[in-house]
Amino acid sequence: MSLYSEYMEEIATRKNELGLHAKPIDSAELLAEIIEQIKDTTNVNREDSIQFFIYNTLPGTTPAAGVKAKFLKEIILGQEQVAEISTEFAFELLSHMKGGPSIEVLLDLALSDDSSVALPAAEVLKTQVFLYEADTARLEAAVKAGNTIAKELLESYAQAEFFTKLPELPEEIKVVTYVAAEGDISTDLLSPGNQAHSRSDRELHGQCMITPEAQEKIKELQAANPDAKVMLVAEKGTMGVGSSRMSGVNNVALWTGEPVSPYVPFVNKAPIVAGTNGISPIFLTTVDVTGGIGIDLKNWVKKTDADGKVVKDDSGEPILEQVYSVDTGSVLTINTKQKKLYNGDKELADISASFTPAKVEFMRAGGSYAVVFGKKLQTFAAETLGVEAPSVFAPAKEISHKGQGLTAVEKIFNRNALGVKSSTPLHTGSDIRVKVNIVGSQDTTGLMTAQELEAMAATVISPSVDGAYQSGCHTASVWDSKAQANIPKLMSFMHNFGMITGRDPKGVYYPMTDVIHKVLNDITVDDRDIIIGGDSHTRMSKGVAFGADSGTVALALATGEASMPIPDSVKVTFKGQMKSYMDFRDVVHATQMQMLKEFGENVFQGRIIEVHIGTLLADQAFTFTDWTAEMKAKASINISEDETLIESLEIAKSRIQIMIDKGMDNDKQMLQGLVDKASKRIADIKSGAEPALRPDANAKYYAELVVDLDQIDEPMIADPDVNNPDPSKRYTHDSIRGLSYYGGTKQVDLGFVGSCMVHKGDMQIIAQMFRNLEQQNGSVEFKAPLVVAPPTYNIVDELKAEGDWEILQKYAGFEFDDSAPKDTARTKYENIMYLERPGCNLCMGNQEKAEKGDTVMATSTRLFEGRVVQDSDEKKGESLLASTPAVVLSTILGRTPTLDEYKAAVEGIHLTDFAPPAKELNTGPATIEFNI
Repeated sequence: MSLYSEYMEEIATRKNELGLHAKPIDSAELLAEIIEQIKDTTNVNREDSIQFFIYNTLPGTTPAAGVKAKFLKEIILGQEQVAEISTEFAFELLSHMKGGPSIEVLLDLALSDDSSVALPAAEVLKTQVFLYEADTARLEAAVKAGNTIAKELLESYAQAEFFTKLPELPEEIKVVTYVAAEGDISTDLLSPGNQAHSRSDRELHGQCMITPEAQEKIKELQAANPDAKVMLVAEKGTMGVGSSRMSGVNNVALWTGEPVSPYVPFVNKAPIVAGTNGISPIFLTTVDVTGGIGIDLKNWVKKTDADGKVVKDDSGEPILEQVYSVDTGSVLTINTKQKKLYNGDKELADISASFTPAKVEFMRAGGSYAVVFGKKLQTFAAETLGVEAPSVFAPAKEISHKGQGLTAVEKIFNRNALGVKSSTPLHTGSDIRVKVNIVGSQDTTGLMTAQELEAMAATVISPSVDGAYQSGCHTASVWDSKAQANIPKLMSFMHNFGMITGRDPKGVYYPMTDVIHKVLNDITVDDRDIIIGGDSHTRMSKGVAFGADSGTVALALATGEASMPIPDSVKVTFKGQMKSYMDFRDVVHATQMQMLKEFGENVFQGRIIEVHIGTLLADQAFTFTDWTAEMKAKASINISEDETLIESLEIAKSRIQIMIDKGMDNDKQMLQGLVDKASKRIADIKSGAEPALRPDANAKYYAELVVDLDQIDEPMIADPDVNNPDPSKRYTHDSIRGLSYYGGTKQVDLGFVGSCMVHKGDMQIIAQMFRNLEQQNGSVEFKAPLVVAPPTYNIVDELKAEGDWEILQKYAGFEFDDSAPKDTARTKYENIMYLERPGCNLCMGNQEKAEKGDTVMATSTRLFEGRVVQDSDEKKGESLLASTPAVVLSTILGRTPTLDEYKAAVEGIHLTDFAPPAKELNTGPATIEFNI
C-alpha cells in the first residue's frame, strides 16, 4: 500500500470516528508521493493532492517543508509546470513557510543572476524574520562580493521593514464574553492533562477544551456576534493558573482566535482571555507567544465600609461586590489606543497593562517570536552595513534607582543582561533580554516544543546554552501505545537537536524517567543562572527558574535567551524553632497560610519569592521553590549559606557524573561542561572571589514576610474544599488546614508519595516508619492503597546501597520492572503499597488516576478538579496535599490520623534539618558586570 493510500485511510478514520479533518502533513515521503500525483495530470488523485500540497503541509523545518520548498523552486524556475500554481503563487506559498528550507530557496533565487526571479524573491525575503546564522552568513558574503540585492535586503532589515510595514492594531476590538468558569481557571480546563498524548495533533486536542457544551456555546456566540471575538473569562478568579501549557492557549486560539495563514492548518493566533484577578504570569507569557490579549478585569472588588475598612463575612473572608458584569454574552469593546474596556460608551476598566509597548508589538507581529527574531535580524543587518539601527521597536525598559540596593533576582538579571545600555544596575520594572543558562523540556509538551522549533526553522541548540535536558517523566508510569509511538520520536528529535535526553534514541543507555525538575535542579550548577523549563514547576533551588510554555522553551533552546521584565520580589525569612515532629512540607504550607493571614491577599502572585533558606540543601529546599507555583508566584530564589551551597553543588556534580557514566553525555560534552562549571563555582565560593548569592541590605521589596515557626504545631494540609458553597473558592491552594481540623475521622481512599515535591529523605522517612510499625505491631498493613514513586533512579540506587529499599520492597505488593513496564493504566487499587517507576505518576493525571470519587492524600502539588482523581456519580473526588509521613500514616489507618497518632508514628524519625539562618543573609552593594 502506498503512503498516500494509508493517508487516505487515516483521513477516513479521523472523519468517521472523530469528526476531524485530515492531519497536517510533515512526512517528506508522503509529500513526495503527492507531488508525483500533481505532476501526473491524468492522476485521479491529482485535485486532492493539489489541496494537500497547498493547504495541508506543515511549514518550517519539517521534512515535508523541505520537499515543498524544493518543488516550489522548480515551479518558479520553470522546471515544472503546475497550472494551479503560478510563479507568483509559488512565491506567496514560500512567504508563508516561516524559514528553514523556504529561506534557503528564496536566497538561492534572490542571489542568482536571473533578475526575473531574484527581484520577487528579494521582496518576499524582506517580509521574513526567521533567518539563522547560515542564512545571514550567505547574505554577509554576498554583500562583500558586491551583490546589490543582498545589500538591498540588509538595508531593508536594518530599517526593520518586516515590522514597520505591518498593519497597525485596529483601534477598536469588539468582544463577546464567555465565562469559562467561576474562580481560578486551571490550564487543565483548557488542555486536560489526561489528553496530553494528543497535544501535537492540534485539531484533535482542541476537542478537549472545557466541555463539548462549552464549545457549542462558543460557536453560538460567534454566530450571533459575527463582528466580535469571543473573550474567555475567569469570573472571580485568575485565568490560566497551574501549568504552563502552550496547548491551553492553542486550544483557546483554535476556538476563538484567527488563522495565522490560509496555508497552515489549525494554527491560530490572537486569542483574548481575561480574569477578574488577571492572567497567571506563566499563561500570560503563552498568550504573548500567540499575539493575544490578556486582560485584568478587576470586575469584583472587596466591599468596604464608611471608614474604608474591608467588610468580612462570618468566616472572616472579605465580601466581594461586583463593579460591572461580564456574564456570558456581554458585548464589550476594547479600545487599543485609549487602552480601556467599554460597554457601549461606558468605561469599565483601564487595561493599560494589557497594552504595553512590548505587548502591542507582539500583537502587531502575530506573536513574540517574530519580534525576538526581528530584533536580532535588524541588529545583524545594521552591524554588517556599519550603520546605526533606527529605533523601531519599543526600547528595552531600563529602570535604575540611585542608592538603592539589589534583590537577588535583580542581581541575577543584571548579570545575565544582554544589550543593556545603562551604566548603572537595573531594578524591578526593567524589561530586558537575558541569557538563559539551562533549558528543560518535558515529554507531554516536548512534541509541541519540537513543532515550535520546526516552525521557527531551528535545527540546533544555541551554543550559549550551558545545559538542556529532555525528560521522559510525565509519561513514565504507563508505557502504553501512545507513549511508545510518541516518546522515541521525541527523544530522537531532541537528541539530534543537541539536548541531553532521558531516553537514548540509540538504546545505548538505560531508559531514565527521572522527574525533570529534579534533573534540572542537579544540572543547575550556579546560583546566578537563569533557567527556562516547559512546566510550571521549573523552580530550581539554585538560580532563578521560570516555568514556560513549549514555545518559549523552543525560543530559549534556539536563541539561548529570553525577554522579560525584572519582577518584584517578596522577601521571606523565618523565626522561631521547628518542632521535632514537623516536616518541612508543613513549613511550606504554613508560609502560604501566614502570608494570606497577614496581608489579606496573595502578595506572592506574579512576583519572585526570595526565601532565606540558609542551611537547607538543594534537594530539600526544592520543596519550597516547587510549591511557589501553587502560591502563584512567578518564581522563587533560595538564599543559601556558602557551606550549604558548596555541599549542594558537590551533590550535583556527583549526580551529573553518574549521568556521564551511563553514557548520557552528547558529542559536545554538555554534561562534562556542567561538571567543570560547578567546580569553578565551588572554587570561587571557597576563595571568597564570588560568595553565594546575596541580596543587598538596602534592596527594596514589594513586601516582607517573617514566617513564625513556633506557630506550626501540627501537620498542614492543602485542601481543595470541594464542597465550599462558593465555587470560586474550590480547588485553590489557599485553604490550608491543620490536621486536627479533620478530627481523625476523614476517610482516605488512597495515598500517593511522589512527584517533584519529594526527595531521597522522603523515601527514608517511609522506610523508618515501616521499621517503627514492625517493632510496634510485628508488621505493616494498609487499610488504603499507597502509591510510592521515587523521583529519580539515582535515589533508588542510593536507597538500595544504604538498605532502605529492602524494607520498601518487603511491603510492596507491586514493584516496577523496567524490563516489562506497565502498558495499561491501573483502574482499581488493592490495599497494598505500589512501588512505582520513578516519574510523575498520579500527579500528572495523564496516565494513572485514583478511582473516581476517591479522597486522596498526596505529596503532589495538584489538587485541581479531575487531575489526580475525577468525580463519581455519588461523590466528588478530592486530592488533599500533605507531607510524606501524614500521607503514609493515613493509608495505614484508612483515615486521617489524630495529632497524637501522628506524633507517635514519627517519634524518633529525623524529618528535617531546617532551622532559620543564624544571621542576615545579605551584603552591601555589589559591582555588576553586564553582558553587553
